[in-house]
Amino acid sequence: MKSKEYMTAQSGSDGSFKKAFVDNLKTIFLAVLIALVIRSFLLEPFRIPSGSMYPTLKVGDYLFVTKYTYGYSRYSLPGGLPIIKNRIWYTAPQRGDVVVFRFPKNPHTDFIKRIVGLPGDKIQVKKGRLYINEVATKRSNDERYVIDEYVEMPEFYHQYTEELPNGKKHQILEISDEERIVDNTEEFIVPEDSFFVMGDNRDRSDDSRISVGFVPKENLVGKAKFIFFSHNDKGFLIKPWTWYKSIRWKRIFNGIE
Repeated sequence: MKSKEYMTAQSGSDGSFKKAFVDNLKTIFLAVLIALVIRSFLLEPFRIPSGSMYPTLKVGDYLFVTKYTYGYSRYSLPGGLPIIKNRIWYTAPQRGDVVVFRFPKNPHTDFIKRIVGLPGDKIQVKKGRLYINEVATKRSNDERYVIDEYVEMPEFYHQYTEELPNGKKHQILEISDEERIVDNTEEFIVPEDSFFVMGDNRDRSDDSRISVGFVPKENLVGKAKFIFFSHNDKGFLIKPWTWYKSIRWKRIFNGIE
């Protein structure tokens, strides 16, 4: 027969275990709730998987997007839950902003591009030059640009500094001024509450010139703000001594312009 002291001790142990288990569940629930709030209303991390935004953003960049910059829509919420109708607390993007948005033809897919056309604008590309409201944007030559990461063979580009009508300057890449249909397009008129977006790697970007089309303001997820981590393809997971060299240290915490 067990003594009263032993039974009391055992009972106390079981009670402490249950309390600790419940406390841990509460902590996990609170942590998940806080993470969801931050992700839905403040910051959301994204990784750059393709080269359409070179040289501004590189494959292997990890960045934070501010969710509050343009207000909130259903796409601010995890899974695109249709809780928010249209867009609330809306602030219009500026020309030149780098934005994350949901692909209009497949809202489960995120894209990142630069806004070059605002509602009512006439947008056209002729011989590689961007025209906004029938005026060519200013463009000056920079040094040649080479992409030698995440590609089988090095790729060589012409690099330019492009200036938009509001004075916003950024670098763009071109292979040539006669690259397929992207360098000579029809004239697009941007509808109300929509935007025209382009990648900075002009000849290697699927954007509003091709299948993306106009981006409704409801599809905006947020503004690309800064890079918090970046790596190239020179390191190997099974070789830890290569990890340090694979990190692009100079890109970490860089703002996105």
